[in-house]
Amino acid sequence: MSTHLARKVYADQVLLTGWGSHGDGVSHTVLAAWPKHHSLYTSHRGVYHPLLLAETIRQALTVLSHTVHGIPLDHRLGWETFDTSIVTAALSTRPDHGTIRLTITHTEVERRRRGSARLAAQIMITRDDEPLGIARVRYIAHPPAIYDRLRGVHADARAAVARSLPLGPALDPSVRGDQTPLEHAVLTPLGEPHRWQLRVDVTNRIFFDHDHDHVPGFVLLEAAAQAAHAESGALETLPTAFDARFLRYVELDSPCLIESVPVRRKELGIITTLVTGRQNGQEVFSIRVSATERT
Repeated sequence: MSTHLARKVYADQVLLTGWGSHGDGVSHTVLAAWPKHHSLYTSHRGVYHPLLLAETIRQALTVLSHTVHGIPLDHRLGWETFDTSIVTAALSTRPDHGTIRLTITHTEVERRRRGSARLAAQIMITRDDEPLGIARVRYIAHPPAIYDRLRGVHADARAAVARSLPLGPALDPSVRGDQTPLEHAVLTPLGEPHRWQLRVDVTNRIFFDHDHDHVPGFVLLEAAAQAAHAESGALETLPTAFDARFLRYVELDSPCLIESVPVRRKELGIITTLVTGRQNGQEVFSIRVSATERT
């Protein structure tokens, strides 16, 4: 799969291997292969990081947007909502790559007069024919002229990266856990319970394969996962579900405060946490994370 269709710069970050149509005009299959070793995605003990599935979904929707729905390559794509539930038993690392199959049905493709489009998709994912997860995503595509007008002074990605805040200290390893290596730590302590500042390393090639004019939604999902873990007090956690709403673009040049509220702790070690982000006095995202404690 070409890097430009997946919106990646580095070929080794492209997860997709092919796609095909079901012939009904709304459903398609996308195939992917996951890496055996990766600094973020295989950092858990013998288990893939659930955000590998999120990135696979992002790439799959991007490819179908361009190849099936005719969204030009210069349009800017952005998530509005991202909901996914994961079967953790299918996340175990294996000697071979295995085949990841995404069955994607676009339930909505709304085209607007000046070239923008709003799309909604339902996704069923299997790994070697085992259930891996389900997802529902709503996203939008804007042509350059509309996107630049929406973003104003923040539209230039290179300039936005140059203005990004200095990298703050990471959470202590005892808080962030062994599952999060230092180079992927995205929270800075504030000395207050349940609150952190978003820590954005624009040189991190996993989070910023190329320059962005705002913090990618993928980084916000990781921030929510790390906040939920810090809130749990567990030695290790594994996210099993994300229910995310992205309300505003998160800028690189202003502090974004992360707050978490434990929602409930179920039996069998399943923890649910509501994580929100606020920037310049406004809520910019909210993500409900469910995670299992690992021993």
